[in-house]
Amino acid sequence: MAKLFLVPTPIGNLKDITLRALETLKEVDLILCEDTRVSSKLLKAYEISKPLLSYHQHNEHRITEKLVERLEQGESMALISDAGSPAISDPGFLLVRACIENKIEIESLAGPTAFVPALSNSGLPSERFVFEGFLPPKKGRQTRLIQLAEEERTIIFYESPHRLIKTLKQLAEYFGKDRMASVSREISKLHEENIRGTLEELLNYYENNTLKGEIVLVVAGNKSKK
Repeated sequence: MAKLFLVPTPIGNLKDITLRALETLKEVDLILCEDTRVSSKLLKAYEISKPLLSYHQHNEHRITEKLVERLEQGESMALISDAGSPAISDPGFLLVRACIENKIEIESLAGPTAFVPALSNSGLPSERFVFEGFLPPKKGRQTRLIQLAEEERTIIFYESPHRLIKTLKQLAEYFGKDRMASVSREISKLHEENIRGTLEELLNYYENNTLKGEIVLVVAGNKSKK
């Protein structure tokens, strides 16, 4: 039956995958993934042998229409990312939108998403929050920071190791160096680290410690607005 399944994959520990996700990956006709080399390790660990097709930010505009045609012909597909939930700061939005437009059924499975454990672990208010994903690398970055400086809700960012120090410096500049924050990296892996403190304290820490792995940065909202 033609259907697109959105299947979350572990963000670190391979045991975090759900039984339903494994069952789905075993049943579909095709698995779409960001990097076949990364996904092959997961599939091999659970003895899943299915055709793989690369679907990433560099080719999604080009091949989405062809994938929709295959779905309309009756194929079932699972979309996975290298880690976490598809379409959350990863490819997926274009294909989901195209499926909706063409009345193709979509089923989104529950599962790992990096910002949820980072938020829970931060010690910052979690009843209301805003997920920003990655800040613009250049164009529009300053404008976004100025806007977010007034945000009252807890703010969640994704960041890469080589840009974290730059981001912490800019957040301290626009938000104030005493704004509380938390940095989580290597979530669910052997060397998981959660460091909490003011933006100034986090900056001082990471200027003197090695940075590796994917990072979730959680920042307190602007309390002065309340």
